[in-house]
Amino acid sequence: MKRLRTISDLRQVRKGCVLTIGNFDGVHIGHQEIIGVCRRLAEESRSEVVLMTFEPHPLAVLHPESAPGILTPTALKRELLASLGVGCRLVLEAKPDILALDAKQFVQRYLIDGIRPAVVVEGEDFYFGAARMGSIQTLRDMATAGGFEVAAVPARMIEIPDGQTVRVSSTMIRYMLGSGKVGDAAMALGRCYRLIGRVCPGRGIGRKLGFPTLNMEGPDQVVPAEGVYAGHVQFGDNEDDVCKVGPRVDAVFSIGQARTFGDEHPLLIEAHLLVEGAEGLTGRWMAMDFIQFLRRQHKFVTPEELSKQITKDCERARNMLAEP
Repeated sequence: MKRLRTISDLRQVRKGCVLTIGNFDGVHIGHQEIIGVCRRLAEESRSEVVLMTFEPHPLAVLHPESAPGILTPTALKRELLASLGVGCRLVLEAKPDILALDAKQFVQRYLIDGIRPAVVVEGEDFYFGAARMGSIQTLRDMATAGGFEVAAVPARMIEIPDGQTVRVSSTMIRYMLGSGKVGDAAMALGRCYRLIGRVCPGRGIGRKLGFPTLNMEGPDQVVPAEGVYAGHVQFGDNEDDVCKVGPRVDAVFSIGQARTFGDEHPLLIEAHLLVEGAEGLTGRWMAMDFIQFLRRQHKFVTPEELSKQITKDCERARNMLAEP
């Protein structure tokens, strides 16, 4: 997948491409449907799919206090988009002068004068330009004079286990993860939520209890709610390794503070592997795929009580992960 970063790079995009614009954080099933439409149209016209995005997220520049947490690190997003058939990714730096362009100025500069797409594909709820005043209707209004067509893709809806039907969005997925509903998040993503980071030294308490853990450095991603989860772990020598699909190991995850051993502890992200021989992994990269929530965190009276509970957690996780 080609990666372009400046206006001058636009000349590398062949006229008549199929373009979609957005942040695509999560690359969830709604994003996948938009890209699927792009790919079909590109195959019909023998052109390429171009995805235009901004880094960092515009809100991180305009209103840092309101910037949303990241679901998908850049390396993982790149891997997912390439697997979906995106041929070119145009990554523009979210500078204030670019973000100040109103919708019509943006279309004129980047689409009509720059990329010159044959088709622009967006979700029905697409908004862009200064103050997000531009919409899919703005694109339609400028399409004929601009020499491009517009395709609108309806929002994806899913029915979650509690019976609600919800619209899939990155915001909804962040809410699901913040509530510990990693199974619901997986439905919306079309895959398990993957947390990525380096393995760092821990305090050794898990090993003393008979359940050694691998600790993850604080990732630059949304961390699911405090609790215990069943999941899978994948290892690699670098970040790109753990962004690809590879062999995984069953595990139990713990996210929270070690309240049994005192109250002054930072948030810990730990994985206990349900296999033997997990040694010498400090410094390597680890990906944690969240399958299901097991229980909330709480303080145990003694380490022995905690050990008994972990034994139950591991048994429940083994049974759960053995199911199809």
